[in-house]
Amino acid sequence: MASLNVGNLGDFLREQRRNAQLSLRQLADAAGVSNPYLSQIERGLRKPSAEILQQLAKALRISAETLYVQAGILDERDREETEVRSVILADPTINERQKQVLLQIYDSFRKENGHGIASDDTPADADVATPSN
Repeated sequence: MASLNVGNLGDFLREQRRNAQLSLRQLADAAGVSNPYLSQIERGLRKPSAEILQQLAKALRISAETLYVQAGILDERDREETEVRSVILADPTINERQKQVLLQIYDSFRKENGHGIASDDTPADADVATPSN
């Protein structure tokens, strides 16, 4: 039988739930899913839909993209960027404005280094203005 690749997702969800100091029942209630269903997800027995992952992410106050990567919905290449973003967004020691400023700085550095550009084969200095004279 093919693996659902949800074991890592389940472990990750359990860790996030514990970090948020939520019981299984509390997270299930906050996300609008049943307690047994959430338990099955955490144990790797069920593969939740993107909608359920979004509800869980909202209840955990993390980005849905983080859960999508863990579930194998998003491409693995985006994993590092997604992890950086999720760590920033999950940090309880900074406020929402500070989180947004950090994300903007992160995006500008990525763009400057050629990683925030739509096409991978565009040179890193493609967005540098050239003098018209």
